[in-house]
Amino acid sequence: MNIVFMGTPDFAACSLQRLIDEGYPIAGVFCQPDRPKNRGHKLQPCAVKQTAEAAGLPVYQPERLRDGEALDILRTLSPDVIVVVAYGRILPDDILALPPYGCVNVHGSLLPAYRGSAPIQRAVLNGETVTGVTTMYLATEMDAGDVIFTEIGDAETSGALFDRLAPMGAELLIKTLRAIEDGTAPRTPQDDTKATYAPPLSKDESPVDWTRPRAAILRHIYGMQPWPCATAELGGTPFKLFAAEAVPDGANEESDGRKAPGTVIAAGKRGIEVACGDGSVLITELQAAGGKRMAAGAYLLGHPMEGF
Repeated sequence: MNIVFMGTPDFAACSLQRLIDEGYPIAGVFCQPDRPKNRGHKLQPCAVKQTAEAAGLPVYQPERLRDGEALDILRTLSPDVIVVVAYGRILPDDILALPPYGCVNVHGSLLPAYRGSAPIQRAVLNGETVTGVTTMYLATEMDAGDVIFTEIGDAETSGALFDRLAPMGAELLIKTLRAIEDGTAPRTPQDDTKATYAPPLSKDESPVDWTRPRAAILRHIYGMQPWPCATAELGGTPFKLFAAEAVPDGANEESDGRKAPGTVIAAGKRGIEVACGDGSVLITELQAAGGKRMAAGAYLLGHPMEGF
């Protein structure tokens, strides 16, 4: 089975590496063009490109898919199936129709829930207790194809969940390709009436709304990682927030005073306690602008907050 792989981030690189390890013939790899990163704004190859080049696979990085160039390349590569994992582009109809076995996608949710580009983060932000990965045949509408297999995993923070679902998706992809090869892959149409959507995250969503309850604030802090991260101004200083915990009712006499949401209640070696809609949360890991990510207590040793 001749394969063309399309993907970009670490989540996709895991599936590509698994295909390489299994010995599948990969005619070519498509990924997003190199983008400037970090403070030096130097062009950096994505994880999929690095994986492909390490294996000696040809890499293609078209800026667009609808001008005919990508289709010409694909016709030359003549794939039996196109595997798409977090590529970041919608495939046009002429590409979808090209491979005889179709285009197979690995998606980080239990479809039809969380169609779209940020399924893992939105599952965490929304407090889901169960999530997983799905393989499906791509159709014209994004993520609205047929479910092939589904495996379920427990939900956790977005970054950790990415790391855990990536190998699950790779394993599921191998099972799917084997089933396609032997003609046993089922095609179960999705129920569009049960579909939910996972739009991309934006920095506009970063600020913490302290009027929300503790559980929602914790989900926000963990769900916004690894990008764009939750943010808040505490004691007059803006921070990115990386870890926190709920403060139980009655654990702090100051907390029981029901101060205005967003008010710093205490700041010490355990962290920074902040009032919220139904009590308070303790910020335990953060990063000040221009500084390093560190434990909140360690930060306070060099930058004590007034009044604490």
